[in-house]
Amino acid sequence: MSVRTLLYEEKQLNIRTTSFEGRLGVRKALKHFDFNLLRVLEVLLEEQSVTAAASRLHLSQSAVSKQLTRLRETFGDQLFERTAHGLRATPRAMQLAPELRQVLKQLEQLTRPSIFEPSMSQRKFRFHLVETAYSLTYPFFMPDLLSLAPHVSLHSQTWNDESLDKLLRCEIDIGITCREWDDRSPGHMCNIPEELSYVELVRDHPICMVRKHHPLLNEEWNLDTFLKYRHIQVTFGGLEHWLLDDVLNIQQRYRDIAVNMTDFHSAMRLCEQSDLILCAPAKYALEMAKHDVLHVLNIPTRLEPGAYVLLWNKHFDLDPGHCWLRELIVNGVNKTMP
Repeated sequence: MSVRTLLYEEKQLNIRTTSFEGRLGVRKALKHFDFNLLRVLEVLLEEQSVTAAASRLHLSQSAVSKQLTRLRETFGDQLFERTAHGLRATPRAMQLAPELRQVLKQLEQLTRPSIFEPSMSQRKFRFHLVETAYSLTYPFFMPDLLSLAPHVSLHSQTWNDESLDKLLRCEIDIGITCREWDDRSPGHMCNIPEELSYVELVRDHPICMVRKHHPLLNEEWNLDTFLKYRHIQVTFGGLEHWLLDDVLNIQQRYRDIAVNMTDFHSAMRLCEQSDLILCAPAKYALEMAKHDVLHVLNIPTRLEPGAYVLLWNKHFDLDPGHCWLRELIVNGVNKTMP
């Protein structure tokens, strides 16, 4: 199948015509279609703004507006409507979005060099990672990346409920999230979809923190004491609860969550000013709490350590640029993490 047929067949673009002459016109238009317009459409869908899209594409607003006009003519739809808050995608544009990403990914794969030269590459990698993974990974590989591949860029977003599906659809290159080795957890390593490859980066376990002079420090430290006091719950990575809660629920024991937050820094400040207990991944929490007045305790129940894992679609297994970046991340983290 030719590149033109693969990328721009009528079914993929979902072009509807009502006459034989119309279909001939569509085929003629596709023959002379400017592939760069698809990239413009992708950025417009992401930014919802001509100004922001022009900045990302390094084009003038006038140039982007002209290309939007060409896109509207090609697809026979307005694609975007102007509102007080910027552009709003039409139903047709939203329908095109997932197909567009797939087409651009295929085009990128077909035109990508078989040999990756870091110093010359301008490739952009898309990452989704849990908040706690930033401080445990980026500082340890980014300096080398900036030195070896000065024109490569990483677009990072927080891991969320859609991240796994996006990895499965190859809409993002790499994910870094938490997985468990404890058989009692539904988030076990064995439950990683078979379409994904992974590498374990860092093992970690939860700890709990309390303020200095907390009354529980004068009590016997056991599960009853742990559950006697109220807790701060920090939600990250789309997870509403942790392995700790899964294990406690099996025992029909439950933590009393006083407040649920999404920011560890704020949670630690609150922990300092109250009798609330804060549970957190040890490596991240100890790094963030270096200058905080908090007392660290072990969780008073048996839990298998979990891990931060690097995930990617097997589609990229042999991609030379992807291999290079994965190796850089793994080596950087392994060299610095105990």
